[in-house]
Amino acid sequence: MATRIGVDIGGTFTDLVFFDEQTGETREGKVPTVPEAPEEGVIRAIREFVPSKVIASAAYFLHGTTVGLNALLERRGAKVGMICTKGFRDVLEIRRGDRAEMYNLFWEQPAPLVPRHLRREVEGRILFDGSEHKPLDAGAVAVHVEAFQAEGVDSIAVCFMNAYANPAHELRMAELLREHGWTGDISLSHKVSREYREYERFSTTAIDAFVRRRMSSYLQRLEAGLAELGFKGRCLITRSGSGSMTFAEAGDRPFETIMSGPVGGAQGGSEIAESLQIRSLITADVGGTSFDTALIMDGAAKVLFEGEVAGMPVQTPWVDVRSIGSGGGSIAYRDIGGLLRVGPRSAGAVPGPACYGKGGTEPATTDAAAYLGMLGPGKLASGIRLDFDAAERAIGNVAEQIGQDVLATAVGIMRIATSSMANAMREITVEQGLDPRTMTLLPFGGAGPMFAILLADELQIRSIVVPPLAGNFSAWGLLGADMVQTAAQTRIMPLGEDSIEQINDVLGELFEELDRRGEISDPSLVSEASLDLRYVGQEHGPTIQIPLRDRRLAVSAADIRTLFEQDYLRTFGSTMEFPVEIVAARATNRIPLPRREHAAPAVQPQPKATWQAYSFKRRDFMEFDVVDRTSIRQPIDGPVIITESTATLYVDEGWHVRTGDKGELVISQGQD
Repeated sequence: MATRIGVDIGGTFTDLVFFDEQTGETREGKVPTVPEAPEEGVIRAIREFVPSKVIASAAYFLHGTTVGLNALLERRGAKVGMICTKGFRDVLEIRRGDRAEMYNLFWEQPAPLVPRHLRREVEGRILFDGSEHKPLDAGAVAVHVEAFQAEGVDSIAVCFMNAYANPAHELRMAELLREHGWTGDISLSHKVSREYREYERFSTTAIDAFVRRRMSSYLQRLEAGLAELGFKGRCLITRSGSGSMTFAEAGDRPFETIMSGPVGGAQGGSEIAESLQIRSLITADVGGTSFDTALIMDGAAKVLFEGEVAGMPVQTPWVDVRSIGSGGGSIAYRDIGGLLRVGPRSAGAVPGPACYGKGGTEPATTDAAAYLGMLGPGKLASGIRLDFDAAERAIGNVAEQIGQDVLATAVGIMRIATSSMANAMREITVEQGLDPRTMTLLPFGGAGPMFAILLADELQIRSIVVPPLAGNFSAWGLLGADMVQTAAQTRIMPLGEDSIEQINDVLGELFEELDRRGEISDPSLVSEASLDLRYVGQEHGPTIQIPLRDRRLAVSAADIRTLFEQDYLRTFGSTMEFPVEIVAARATNRIPLPRREHAAPAVQPQPKATWQAYSFKRRDFMEFDVVDRTSIRQPIDGPVIITESTATLYVDEGWHVRTGDKGELVISQGQD
């Protein structure tokens, strides 16, 4: 039994939750994010909301951050040089020959992280089967090192063809770089990914080299700050593919943390879905700067094995979270065509929306919600008191530009923001043949509950579950992130009994690699394996988890084909008669963290108030009840505004609210 502290950094607020497994005590807190030094916000949150004795006795600190993601989006990272196989200098620009916006005649592909003059070639070639076709030419290394040093390069990405099959040339290049005086960081593509697809592996290696120094420096500063507070436990950071990893491993493999921030909400959503036995659930994480959504089916979020950031592929496990620049701080403005737009530019933490009274003058989504009365009397987290006059003035500036009154503009801001979020949710439902009307909506984040009814109306969803600690739910989700390590190896071969032993050999090598990392060891460690499979002639196929016994496949080739066809039928509606082949093997070591669940909080009677707020159903202002979440005993009907420490739930007329056994609020249309 141990205490866990979880902190999630957002663009506007830094959220904290700690959970004491012995007493069952849970506490939450929210402070403004410090964009130029995010670790300062983390330390402040812990200092303000966690007692010293709890800090000293806590076993785990679990963290979700967007430091790596922001480094890529803002192009603020290391200056990277690349050494690659002769003839493959332009892989980062040739890409796949496709374009992200097929019908946009003015589309320009993003500039590569490594400019062409910093991409250097060497002779030497490994073939696809791992054999050496031409030996590595060591003669030019000194010239390359001298050129990189003259250009002020911080980090070198070494990307050789087919290094996934045989890393000998990359390992030798690392030795040569050190021998010729290189003291900076080195990223080797085979250590980043042992999978084929050269462009994706080159891109991931460049990303690793680009964010490595910034991420490592950030984690070191944070770990030092935690130590000064008296924390003696283990520091973990969430991985893009779910689960968590140690700070030390994250410093060595920073590319695995690019989507660390949004994963906590998906992790928490998976636990809620499993606990409440909700088969299909869609999340709506609305923060100050961004909106994230994920689909939870049968208690698990969908995991991909390749993601993309700013047009660059990242070849690593990746929870399928879709993000857009839309949140409580999104700025409303008149575009060049005279139309009202909202986001993606955000007021962020500094200065924040105008109604925060911190110097902001541009109208944000939160200003529209405040003007419409959706936030109630206006007492928010971190001691923020809403300035309603400032919100009206900010909205009035845009209203005048588009020729509308303040009310119509405020309603338009909320409708446009809602539509943008709903479109992102349609990408993972309607565009994949799934009907959101049959799903349950899980809103969280500081502004998620405020948008819940609007999103449900937009998508015709009839069931909403608002989790406990809704405003800090991503931080709560971090506390359940198992410690995980993964490794993969491309090895294309026909699926048959003869290939089972070969795959067992590959898995053995992968598990040995994980063991050598040495970051996690525990009697409760669980080893898992999965295979990438496809029909012969296809380019892609599903990844299927395969049962193991003593780290070896525990089923036959026929059983594996059956598992593959069941998944293929479920996904595509049919199967084929073609042979099946194995593309890659994946190994995972997992140490489960003890599960924890909310108990329904004790009812704390609070006086009920009323507030004039806008009803989107009636299209006019009306009187809303204002109640504290902890005071709800019996089912209540909208219109009502339900307040809690870090979020505000807006419930329009025609919706019904009741409490659940786990402390959740269940919202449905009409009476149950």
